[in-house]
Amino acid sequence: MGMVESYIYALDPDEITLEQFSHCLDQPFTLKGALMPDAHSGYVAPIGAVLVTKGYLVPAWVGYDIGCGVSSAQLMGENMLQKIVDNKDAIFAKVKELVPMGMGKINQISALTRETQKRYQEILEKFEKGPYDKSVIQFFKSKAPRHLGSLGDGNHFIEVGKDEEGNAWVTVHSGSRGVGYKVAERYMKKSANDDKNFEATHPLHDESKFGLEYLNILDFGLEFALLNRLEMIRRVNMAISQVLGEEIKFDLWVNKNHNHAIKEGDYYIHRKGATPAKLDERGVIPGNMRDGCFLVQGLGNEKFLNSSSHGAGRKYSRKGAKEKFSMEEFEESMQGIVGTVSQGTLDEAPMAYKNVFDVMDAQKESVKVVKHLTPIINWKGERGMRHSKN
Repeated sequence: MGMVESYIYALDPDEITLEQFSHCLDQPFTLKGALMPDAHSGYVAPIGAVLVTKGYLVPAWVGYDIGCGVSSAQLMGENMLQKIVDNKDAIFAKVKELVPMGMGKINQISALTRETQKRYQEILEKFEKGPYDKSVIQFFKSKAPRHLGSLGDGNHFIEVGKDEEGNAWVTVHSGSRGVGYKVAERYMKKSANDDKNFEATHPLHDESKFGLEYLNILDFGLEFALLNRLEMIRRVNMAISQVLGEEIKFDLWVNKNHNHAIKEGDYYIHRKGATPAKLDERGVIPGNMRDGCFLVQGLGNEKFLNSSSHGAGRKYSRKGAKEKFSMEEFEESMQGIVGTVSQGTLDEAPMAYKNVFDVMDAQKESVKVVKHLTPIINWKGERGMRHSKN
């Protein structure tokens, strides 16, 4: 793959994944690259790619879901785990009431918590102080905040689980929703100077007009995604409090983006589905609806470009999973877990993903596992949802 410093840790990568990675490494502004154990093909850059540049940003290497990532918080309270287990069906229903889930499902601004509304105004005011395309500002002021506290669909999820010591945790995987998609597409088109054929590697110089705008809008999207996940944690906490009839609190352990381009010194680190893993840096690596999530700390491995996987990685495409697996197999795999098990989420069945334990083993030189959270309740936003009572 040329003279560029590169590392491949991907488990059984297919030809398309390697071709996409090679294409990214071949760019004249690419300095380093690494492919994480969960890597699989995406568009332009593969999912699980880490790419280092200097002076240039590539919107397509960040992707549509700017700021997609994972947050995890411990739910505090006496006998909290047992109370959740005893009331898991009611909690499942209440969270569905309080968190919009699925494509196009958003909130009323008035329904957002006061803390989130205040923080959003701070993020917006900061954005307005930098360079931006005037056409986006009305969207940010009117419709954008309605996407806060909403889950989306696909592999995004909310999960309540337990650790090895019997503590209860809530984990959220989501991104910047329609906000990230709208601005990502806009700047992919600007970088390509083409409104139709824009899904390709087109760089923006960081001192150009569009480059400066993208840096500002990228920062907005990353902050928006962090706030979106935090609002969902607040809503899950609220739902559990209402079901249990007692006020409970949460302790946020980490809130981390894994789709971004961030500046470190003179360089830009593009991560498209890769978790930052500097020395002692906290992160969350989800497995699947059955095998839960891993809380990790980074080991600062330069050969991994201070990164790790962002999950288990798909083994089968969405279409392939639906063709290969039956509802009976899906339901059997989710025994003991209250979850969104339906024809509409069949492509998210645990078997559709690589073995997360193999993935974690493949990156033991990049991260160490602090806790393994196993699922009690799992929510996904899909049409045709059916509540699985196990």
